[in-house]
Amino acid sequence: MSSRIRNLSTIGIIGFGAFGRLMARHLQPHFALRICDPGTPPPPDVSGKGLKPADLAEVAACDLVILAVPVSAIPAAIAALRPHLKAGAIVLDVGSVKIGPARAMLEGLPDHVEIIGTHPLFGPQSARNGIAGLKIALCPVRGRSIRRIAAFLRRVLGLEVIVTTPDAHDREVAMAQGLTHLIAKILVRMEPLPQRMTTASFDLLMQATEMVRHDAPNVFMAIERANPHAKAVRDRFFALADEMRLFLEHGDAPQAERAAAAIANDERLAV
Repeated sequence: MSSRIRNLSTIGIIGFGAFGRLMARHLQPHFALRICDPGTPPPPDVSGKGLKPADLAEVAACDLVILAVPVSAIPAAIAALRPHLKAGAIVLDVGSVKIGPARAMLEGLPDHVEIIGTHPLFGPQSARNGIAGLKIALCPVRGRSIRRIAAFLRRVLGLEVIVTTPDAHDREVAMAQGLTHLIAKILVRMEPLPQRMTTASFDLLMQATEMVRHDAPNVFMAIERANPHAKAVRDRFFALADEMRLFLEHGDAPQAERAAAAIANDERLAV
């Protein structure tokens, strides 16, 4: 199989932050890339693969356009792109949540373009040793190109592709990603943490924390606030943590259960 996707030779990327640069590094050997980000222009192309700065119209003229901007900036990017997109183009986002971006793309993009929601389930830290074997979620929204996109990601980039719906995606990552980032934020606030007398399980917890420690604040806010399923997971986590605290303080399961029920009742009355 060709390392490129049939009938797709140019890719435009809007946004050249940490993840935009990560994508460019892995896509550059296979496609001519056009990058639009006035705040973070790409470096000069020294590999001959076609990476170059471009304006919005040039990016919109590409066969595939990637929205590598924060979730909150997707509507504005869609509005700016809309007049310039060519018929048959594929537009995809790489946000950490999918319900909101998928809806925004479906409502804001012209009918003559295809739409795919994607979420690479990794970042620059977890991909520092390569991306082969890592996971990416694909959510078909409109069009028929998802099969060839998935095939390229699997066979050429070596990714594990998960095809799902925006709602199913957000339900799962509300726990898988939401809890990881939430716990990491709390652990960072508890520093300094032990570095000498640690257990293997604690070391793994620290590794997970380090993978997300340097994520931009807007990533954490998107994971926790833009995912409609995140609050329920967060509330359950804190309720169970309170229940465990009460159990440890009272040392008596029935008393702890009664205290937890009283807390839950107080919360219902407050609502």
